[in-house]
Amino acid sequence: MISELGQSGAMRYVLFDVDGTLIDAVDNQRLVWRTWAERYGLDPDEVYRVALRTRPMETFAQVAPNRDAQNCLAALHELEDEDVRSGTYTAFDGAADLLNALRPGAWALVTSNYEHRVRGRFARTGLPVPEVLVDAAAVEEGKPSPEPYLQAAARLGAQPKDCLVIEDAPSGVQSGLSAGMTVWGVNTPAAVDGVHRHFDTLHEAVRAILAFASGSLPHRLEGSAAVQ
Repeated sequence: MISELGQSGAMRYVLFDVDGTLIDAVDNQRLVWRTWAERYGLDPDEVYRVALRTRPMETFAQVAPNRDAQNCLAALHELEDEDVRSGTYTAFDGAADLLNALRPGAWALVTSNYEHRVRGRFARTGLPVPEVLVDAAAVEEGKPSPEPYLQAAARLGAQPKDCLVIEDAPSGVQSGLSAGMTVWGVNTPAAVDGVHRHFDTLHEAVRAILAFASGSLPHRLEGSAAVQ
């Protein structure tokens, strides 16, 4: 188990996004949105294209402006809950070893999804659930606002400067940066704008994340793997 006491004596904390970072849910999300679009007689490819870059209510406003947004949301939630029960999920390589190596109370999940879905997916993939989980219902403003990551830090008793955010999406990266935290990107072929370090896969990041958590790496790592 990795100690979280850094060289300066300050605790180190790791805050993880979930979908796309720890859990591979791309196919599930695509299927959910396809089913939703077909229910409303819309083009699934166009709906998914919009959904990738907007939050659900914003997606509805663009692709189904004449539909009741709350009904659209209820239908989406129904499909997502069913997918948690019956869909096939995979944890990214390295996720289980990484999370099990971190000290309880020194890491958290920060997701734009809802807690019951995260718990369902983690149960099905064998990943441990931390003490702190900040979901969409816990905040007034989601990513890219800094609120989700700041709330996670506060609940852990951490200072933002001592937190490392692991993300895959631009909105999450911006959220972590706005919160004043170190942000590393994973699971994307190219670095998301703003990240302090980029890894093609989560697996490649595991050793560095654990080193950061133990205090053997500086907050802002420089070098060939860092994003300048």
